[in-house]
Amino acid sequence: MKAAAIAEFLDDYLHNGEIRDWPGALNGLQVDSRGNVTRIAAAVDASEATIAAAVAAGCDLLLVHHGLFWDGNLPVTGRRYRRLRLLFEHDIAVYSSHLPLDVHAEVGNNAVLARELGIRVDSGFGERDGVAIGVRGVLEIDRNELHERLRSLLGVDVHLIPGGPGRVRSVAVVTGGGGSMVGAAVEAGLDALITGEGSHHTYIDAMEGGLNLFYGGHYATETWGVRALAALLSERFGLEWQFLDEPSGL
Repeated sequence: MKAAAIAEFLDDYLHNGEIRDWPGALNGLQVDSRGNVTRIAAAVDASEATIAAAVAAGCDLLLVHHGLFWDGNLPVTGRRYRRLRLLFEHDIAVYSSHLPLDVHAEVGNNAVLARELGIRVDSGFGERDGVAIGVRGVLEIDRNELHERLRSLLGVDVHLIPGGPGRVRSVAVVTGGGGSMVGAAVEAGLDALITGEGSHHTYIDAMEGGLNLFYGGHYATETWGVRALAALLSERFGLEWQFLDEPSGL
């Protein structure tokens, strides 16, 4: 199957045309290939390291959350040249999905992480350009137990800002850089917000706003969507896949 055919399916499944994203996201097929796709590599970032790992694994489609062009419309020199050269030399296609993959109800980063945590999602949360970029729901759990569950699930040292009640009932999940949603979580009267990272002032905002704030790392909270999407493609098109783990520690 050609990369363009897989991309056409993904564009429709992820509703790419309906979700406004940052200009550098360039959601969709970012690099085409000549041959057929037989093996998929899923990764959070389209970096030199993940591209090299895809080459070593014999993959011919790299499925990522953060694509090749976040730094804008720049000349093909330096690291951009090195990335593209590897892709062209080994005939590897790249498909990227940012916000559409964050917000998708089935394979989205937020939805999958919420399911893994046992949260009963009842609505979206955190609006950007008319789209809810996170989810919210119910989870009856002790704050420290939720902290430990999240640490175990993500495999990282999750930072807890314990500004809310000891017994958690209402939770929002905004994977990645969702610290800017602390104010919205406080305004919504939520007990907890789970996200990846945020600014220094969010500590005070959460403590004074009565919110438990969990920072699990941008990378660790965003491995879920690409893995779920690759598994979906594997099931639908009979393609092998693997996850390329290149954590940033952030």
